[in-house]
Formats: sequence, C-alpha cells, structure tokens
Amino acid sequence: MTTLKEFEEALREQGMHMALAILQKLREQDKGKRSVTPARRITGRKMTPELARRILELHATTEMTQQEIAFELGVNQGRVNEVIKRGKWLTDDPNSPEAVARDKAKARMKSRTERKAPAARKSPVSRRQPAAGRDQAQLRLGDL
Repeated sequence: MTTLKEFEEALREQGMHMALAILQKLREQDKGKRSVTPARRITGRKMTPELARRILELHATTEMTQQEIAFELGVNQGRVNEVIKRGKWLTDDPNSPEAVARDKAKARMKSRTERKAPAARKSPVSRRQPAAGRDQAQLRLGDL
C-alpha cells in the first residue's frame, strides 16, 4: 500500500498537475472540516429533563451510538444509558432517586473542600543503614 506522500510524488513525476490541484483542494476542504476539540468533555452539563428528552430523540431518530450521543451533547455515556434504558432524568422531581443522589454527591464534594488540609507528614522513614564498624559479608573471587 502506498502512502499519500508517495502518491503525490508519483503524480508530480508524471506531470499530472490537474490531479495535484484536486488533491490540494481536498486537503484544504479536509482541514476546514477538522476542529480542535478535546477527546473528552472537561466539565459536564447538568442533566435536565430537556436534555434527557433530546437524548431519547437522538436515539430514536438517528443511528448514533450511545457514545456518539454522549459526545454530541457533552454528557457521560453512562448518563445516556440511564436515560435510554431506565427512563431516568425525564422529570424535574427533586425527590427522584437521581436528583437525591446528585444532591448527596454535591454535599460530599462541598464537605471535602471545606475540610482543612491534613497536617504535614513527617519526613519519610529512611532506610536502615548498617551500623558503623560492623563488618558486612562480602563474596570475594577466591570464595567460590
């Protein structure tokens, strides 16, 4: 299999300038479509009933996978699965299990940040050094 660079060099050698121009135009179009986006979301979106409905809509009307839907909407794939399989997050009820779990997690995070940093640890235990004046066993060439 040949590389794109080798293909381009072969076109140049054959004097196929029109093919080279088409190749260059395709490269420019490809660059225009590319975007620099993080592979994973940095901060997630808050799951809302509207977002859950959008997940269900995408799932029903497209051939997108759960991972693709998650990436498109900026949420975790596990959340997409919960909405599709279990119907979670479809209501705005603050007493729903997922809302209660979210509030508990937020409370835990808040309490962790409010705690004081642990006291500085003492220096790590140094490895034992042999006592001064003590002979250590050593093999010599004549010992074997």
